[in-house]
Amino acid sequence: MPATDTLSLSVTESLHRRRSVRAFTGEPVDPAVLEAVFAAAQRAPSGGNLQPWQATLVTGAPWQAVKDAVATRIAMGREGYQPEYDIYPRGLTDPWESRRFGVGEALYASLGIPREDKSARLGQFMQNYRGFGAPVMLFLHCSRLMGPPQWSDMGMWLQSVMLLLVEHGLASCPQECWAMYGATVREALGLGEEQILFTGLAIGHADGDAAVNQWPVPRVGLDEVIDWRGFDQ
Repeated sequence: MPATDTLSLSVTESLHRRRSVRAFTGEPVDPAVLEAVFAAAQRAPSGGNLQPWQATLVTGAPWQAVKDAVATRIAMGREGYQPEYDIYPRGLTDPWESRRFGVGEALYASLGIPREDKSARLGQFMQNYRGFGAPVMLFLHCSRLMGPPQWSDMGMWLQSVMLLLVEHGLASCPQECWAMYGATVREALGLGEEQILFTGLAIGHADGDAAVNQWPVPRVGLDEVIDWRGFDQ
């Protein structure tokens, strides 16, 4: 969708349009648009104004170099894992485990991939490490000095970026999976050991015809997440 059709979106509209896109077109992204997005995202809240977020943006040959380096690690199997942190809590229980399982099953169902087709499921999973065809990848990282409050700041900055991308007619997909090979990504980007990789963010133009971009992503009702106290209901 052209940017001229979206720059007047409300925050609510941007929130409803934002989704994790898993199929991008090969259309390049205008660097000037990205600069405008990041300039606006600098207004994201930050405790003590630390602004801990640091991002490395790649396209073209540098982006391909990251993909190639990680592909080499993936080929090593489990021995190639270099997790920066536990992406999901160990011993995850319901209702969270059911939500995680359910969204995965819905994704594969949208592609017509049954549970028993392990090869097809693996092939789709590997698209993660190609950025789903996105021409731009943002890698979000911070100093290892930072703790949970600053990671919260990074999340708020990232959400701001994603909503601003929607406003400019672009799509994105946050991808913590890159943290499974954190050391390799950091080496490919020339980041020192003092940095920790948080996530990737695939950026580009959504393939509107792709089934993987059309299935409804459920959200739980307010009764499951909000506890109203002192209000007349």
